[in-house]
Amino acid sequence: MRDRLRAGAAVFNDGYYHAAHDAWEDRWLELASDSDDERLLHGLIQYTAAVYHARERNWEGAVGLAESGGEYLAGLPADYRGLRLEPVRSFLARLAADPEVVERRQPVRIEHEGTAPTLADIGFEPTAVAAVVLAEEFGYDEEPIERARTYARRDLEAGEDDSRFITLLFDFVREDDHRGIIVQRLTDHVSRRRAREEDVEGLF
Repeated sequence: MRDRLRAGAAVFNDGYYHAAHDAWEDRWLELASDSDDERLLHGLIQYTAAVYHARERNWEGAVGLAESGGEYLAGLPADYRGLRLEPVRSFLARLAADPEVVERRQPVRIEHEGTAPTLADIGFEPTAVAAVVLAEEFGYDEEPIERARTYARRDLEAGEDDSRFITLLFDFVREDDHRGIIVQRLTDHVSRRRAREEDVEGLF
């Protein structure tokens, strides 16, 4: 849960408002209805959707989502799961009353564990979540990204801190200007790793 919260917050804080919900949605769908965690994720998802619709000038949609997002987050502790919820609740109330506020100021950033995380400063696991989210957002094939994430985790478990997969996942998430090149390099490394695995399997 922590890694997903941090990944979604970083994606949102970097301005990918529509994409942020993908970091939380799978987990949200697994949760029991009306649990605190379900209300938290539901509220955050509706926050991102409200901001997205307001920026698209869908004022009616933004107002409805802002109102329901605020309702989901109401009653949760102000620091639930390490998130600073009061600024988010306040912005949702302002957005519900005046959705055009997004044309005058940036949405409130999501703070987690005392900071407003960005893609440049999150650790490996949140980065691994964000990589798949951003692949979908930018229209890249998610399969090599997901496979690279699997290989990176295996390399970490094996103590290989200088893994090419780890480096490329961080680069993919953080480097806007070179993302296409990084995807190609990552895909090539995934193909080579798979070929080596298949060669080994063929020996037995």
